[in-house]
This record gives sequence, structure tokens and C-alpha cells, in this order.
Amino acid sequence: MTEWIPDLSRRGTPRYLAIADAIAGDIDAGRLAAADRLPAQRTLAAVLGIDFTTVARGYVEAKRRGLIEARVGQGTFVSKAIRRRHAAMIRHPEIVDLSMNLPPEPDDPDLLDRMQDGWNAISRDLVSLMRYQGFGGVAADKEAASAWLSRRGLVPRQDRVFIAPGAHPALLGILGLLARPGDVVLSEAITYPGARSIAGQLGLSLVGLAMDDHGVDPEAFASACTKLAPKALYLNPTLLNPTTHTISQSRRLELASIARRFRVPIVEDDPYGLLPDHAPPTFAALAPELTWHIGGLAKCLGAGLRVAYVVVPDDRAGWSFAAALRAATVMASPVTVALATRWISDGTGDALLAAVRRESAERQTLARSLLGGLNFRADPAGFHLWLSLPPPWTRSAFAGHMRARGIGIVASDAFTTGANPTEAVRVCLGGPADRNQVREALDFIAHALAESPSLASSFL
Repeated sequence: MTEWIPDLSRRGTPRYLAIADAIAGDIDAGRLAAADRLPAQRTLAAVLGIDFTTVARGYVEAKRRGLIEARVGQGTFVSKAIRRRHAAMIRHPEIVDLSMNLPPEPDDPDLLDRMQDGWNAISRDLVSLMRYQGFGGVAADKEAASAWLSRRGLVPRQDRVFIAPGAHPALLGILGLLARPGDVVLSEAITYPGARSIAGQLGLSLVGLAMDDHGVDPEAFASACTKLAPKALYLNPTLLNPTTHTISQSRRLELASIARRFRVPIVEDDPYGLLPDHAPPTFAALAPELTWHIGGLAKCLGAGLRVAYVVVPDDRAGWSFAAALRAATVMASPVTVALATRWISDGTGDALLAAVRRESAERQTLARSLLGGLNFRADPAGFHLWLSLPPPWTRSAFAGHMRARGIGIVASDAFTTGANPTEAVRVCLGGPADRNQVREALDFIAHALAESPSLASSFL
């Protein structure tokens, strides 16, 4: 089939993506079948009146999706594997994964083009980016890091800023420096599961502290400092994953004062700090001499951008952290760091952050309208919520029922530092799911919670 011509007029995406989408759409609609031959790239470019490179990129994208295959000397054909692919899709409907806490993905054509332009720009220097780089980031990368951190009111010296390959390696390195196996590290009673995993890997005792609407309870923190001699206080202080708590400024000042009194370092994991328009000041700004600040890009720009900016409390801490991180990771990926630097420097990072904020707000509005009457905690700036289950639902029964329907959520066990998880689940609203998919999933969640668990049971 050589006469296939895609209709790109109504597609609001970059043209190369529109070509791949058109191939997928025409396969689904039956206009293209397995083994059908597609037009030569130059022929299609001439017919559509676009650049050859655009068509070539569209074919590459379609090939990446498994839609087409190239045969040397013969041309480009619709993949025979689509028969198996379609059969699998019929048997197994796509899961709406609301379990991974990812920012909503951008779909604005202009923004996507800007992101691609950044990639094209750094690709011109790929040879040098394939070499070993200076540890902790070169000067241009640290300048971009400082510019990004300044959005949170931080103006650290560049020798106190380190670029790590994501927040997890940074957190692993910091906790490994501050504590030894068997030592106590304090955290929120319900906290980020990554911190729990890292504490477990290092053999640390992670002890959760009581919380109220303003964050960690100061009396609980002071009491734990007296009784347990903790080596650090780990906090996810803005839009806490999973409960969406944000520690108020007054509470941050109280906690910082207690930390100073007992000389307890604060490990501030701040991946969501840039999502609210006016978040409280960071602990690194309020107590810089005590605080290890981790500003990851995964939650405000995209999870695949494995870059985190770490601010250390003093020179000695920086020397130790550099040695620990170098031993564990050698360096952050120069290619990834270069892309982050480019996006921050040319404004794409701010545009992407603005898009995440807008779409998150729309999805939170959607959640409020569909889950009205249910007991859940959320923040208009975030892209997840913490849903308390009405009796007689239990978290295991509800998570299982959602999974059977093809909806992924996470039960409270993953986040709880104590022995008694509450009957609650985290529901994420971002990631690759579009707004309609999120709407359908939330609608089903609301419907399920209005029914008895016995009505949702299935029998074999």
C-alpha cells in the first residue's frame, strides 16, 4: 500500500508525532493492516509539503512504538506484530496507573517543540558529553542549579551545591554519612516510601513522629530527641508524599529551633517545593547550618529527568558527601544534566513547570467534583491525594478491587513507619494518563466506595 497519506490537519502535536499517531490511528481503524507498505519518506514529505527529516522522525517514532518495520531494499511496512499487539489489547485492557506519583505529561505542541529543541541543541555536543565530567557538575550546570534553587529562596555558594543523579542516590549518600546501622532517624509518621526503603537498606531505625495539620508535632520531636538520640530528621515538608501535608512556616521555625537545641541534622527532601505558587521557606533557608537540602527535578519537570540539586550545610559536609556520592555513582549522567541545564537556562523548565501546575490544578478540581462527600486530603497544587476509606472497606480489599478493574493505587502500608497503617490509599493524578482517563478512574473509585465491599467481590 503506497498511497497512504495521513491527515495531519487536526492534530495538535508536533508533525513527526502526528505522523506516528496517524499510523497508530489508521491501524486501529483498519485503514492500515499488517504488512501494508507505507510511502517512501521523501515521497510522503513531498506530498505533505514538509521536511524530509520530519517524516523520518515520524517513522522512527512509529518504529519505536512497534508499529512499523523497515526492510532493507524493500521499504517500510506495517509490522506483522500488530496482530499480536491488538489481540493482547483486547484481552487485557490498559491499566490506568494511579500508583506512580508522576507529574502530568505535557501535550502542548509549542512546549513539546521547545523541549525537543533543547534536546537537539545538546545533541550537537554529544561527543564531549560522553566523557567523564567534573564531579558535582561543571560551572554552567552549577549556575543553572543555583538559578533553579533561587526559586525556593536559596542562594548557596556554588561550592555547597552538588549535582546528583536523582534524589534517591543523594538521600542514600546523606543518610549513609549521618547514621550507622542501628542508629535512629526520625521522620513523619506517614512518609515517603523511598526513605523507608533507603533506611532499611542502610540498617537504620526509621521512627515516625506524630503529626497534625501543620506537620510534625514539635513536642513529639523534642521527646524523641531526648529519648532516642536520633542522628537526623528526615522531612518531605511540602506536599508530603503521600498525605499532601505542607509544614507551615511557624512550625518549620519551631522544628528548626528544636533541631538546633539537640544538634540534629535536618534532611530536607523537597521534590514538590516548586509546585505551590507560595510555599513556605525551606529549612535550608531557615536553618542552613543544619540542613541537607535535596531539590529533585523528577516531580516538577518529569520523572525521567534524573537530576537533583543538593545543598550541603558546610564545607566539611560537602567534602564527605562528594566522596560518598562519587564512590556510589561516579557522576550524574552528563547528557541528562546538560538537558536540565539547557531547559533551565532557556526558560523551557519554567514553561514545563507552569504546564504541570495548570494541569495539576485542573485534575484536583476534577477530583473534588467526583469525590465530593468522601474523606480525602489534597492540595490544589499537587498531583496526588490521600483517600481515607469508609467502613467496611479495608485498604487491601479496595486496592484489590481497583487492581481487578485495571486501576493502580497504593495502600497505606507502603508509607507507614509504625505498626498500624490506617485504612487509606494514595491516588495519583499525573503520569501518562490523560484527563479523561483520570476522570473515568475517579468516577469508578467514587462508585465503588458508595457500594458495599461484598457487592464488589468476585467468585471463581
